[in-house]
Amino acid sequence: MPVTALVSAKSAGTTTSALALTLTSRRPSLLAEADPAGGTVRAGLLQGAAAADTGLYHLAAAERTGPDHLAQVFARHLWPLDREGNRRLLPGLTDPAQAGALARTWPALSDVLHVLAEDAGYNVFIDAGRLAIEAGHLHPTLTPAPLIHQADLVLLVVRGTEQSLALARHVIEPLRAELTERGSGADALGLLLIEEGPYRAHQVAEVLGVPLLAALPFDADTAAYLTHGGRPPRGFERRPLPRGARTATEHLDAVASRRHIQQQYPAHRQIAGVLQRLTKGGARG
Repeated sequence: MPVTALVSAKSAGTTTSALALTLTSRRPSLLAEADPAGGTVRAGLLQGAAAADTGLYHLAAAERTGPDHLAQVFARHLWPLDREGNRRLLPGLTDPAQAGALARTWPALSDVLHVLAEDAGYNVFIDAGRLAIEAGHLHPTLTPAPLIHQADLVLLVVRGTEQSLALARHVIEPLRAELTERGSGADALGLLLIEEGPYRAHQVAEVLGVPLLAALPFDADTAAYLTHGGRPPRGFERRPLPRGARTATEHLDAVASRRHIQQQYPAHRQIAGVLQRLTKGGARG
C-alpha cells in the first residue's frame, strides 16, 4: 500500500482531507500528523482524549536512545480512530517549539511508515502541513522533508479558488525540483482538489500544470466534525466527503501501484499504458 504525503501552500484543508482519507480507507490505515507547526487532531476531532504521553514528540526522544528504539516503541504512540483499531493516528506536536528536535527523527520514522505500508498492508497518510521553502528547497526544520522525499505520492491540497491557485503556483516548481533531486521523482507529485470555488478539476490541473490525482467534495458539516469533533453528522458514511474520500483512496492505490510497476519495469511502456487505461477516471472530473 502507498505512503501518501499531503501538503499545502497555505491552510487548505490538509488535515481534514487526510482524516477523511484515513477514516474511509477500505484497508487498515494510519494518519501520521507530522506538521512541524503542530498537530490539531488531538484537540480537534479527539477533543483532548489522546493522552499527553502519546505522539510524535515522544518518538523523537525514543530515536535519541538508539536507532532501533523508535521502531520498538512506535505502536505505543498510536491512538485508535475507530473501535476496531483498524484506523490509527500518530498525534502531532503540541508545541511548534518541539519541531527542532525532529530533524534526525524524520528518516527513521519514514522507514517505519514504509514498513507498515509495504509489509502490513496499511494505507499510510502523512499530514505534512504547510510547505516552507528556503533557497529553493524544503526548509529542514519547518517541513518534514524526509517524509515528503520518500513518499510514494505527494498531494498538493488546493481549493478551486483564485486565491488557493495563486498560492499553489509559487510552491509547485520548488516542490517538483525537490522531488526530482532528493525524492522519489517529480511524477510522485499530484493535486488533491477540495471542490470549493469556481474552478473545476480539469481547469485546476491545467492552470497548475500538475495532474489531478484526487478530488473531495466540499462538505461543510462533515469537515466541521473532522475539525472540531463532537457528534458526527447523521449518516456520516453516506455523506459526500466520506464517499468521495473512499473513491479517492482507491484511485490513489491504483496510481501508486502503476507508478511502482513503471519504476520496476521502465521499458514496459505497453504495460504502463494498459494500467493507465484501467485506472482512468478514478479521480473526479
